[in-house]
Amino acid sequence: MKTDTSGSMWKPSTKLGRWSVGLAITFIVLFLINGAFMSFRSNAPWQQVVLPFYGIFMMLCGLAAGLVGLTAILRQHERSLPVWLTILPLLFMLFLLLGEFLGPPH
Repeated sequence: MKTDTSGSMWKPSTKLGRWSVGLAITFIVLFLINGAFMSFRSNAPWQQVVLPFYGIFMMLCGLAAGLVGLTAILRQHERSLPVWLTILPLLFMLFLLLGEFLGPPH
């Protein structure tokens, strides 16, 4: 079992832990940008092309952050708090995906 010699619960000690935190931060930034631009609803032609890819990329960042974080926790015994918090975007994205597929049709 790996022991953390630095004693820091705020800094990930593994490479996968750092990756998961980076992906989670990317997800949060993309999510905030998405929320800011959704208030400006216009029918610009570029939005029809860009927004679906943007949404898919944002969702993949959230899913990847949680999966990489879980891998770091389970396989490499990462114990820093930010890596544990990367599970939240994973749960949020799974909640949205399950709601989309299991909910009533539109």
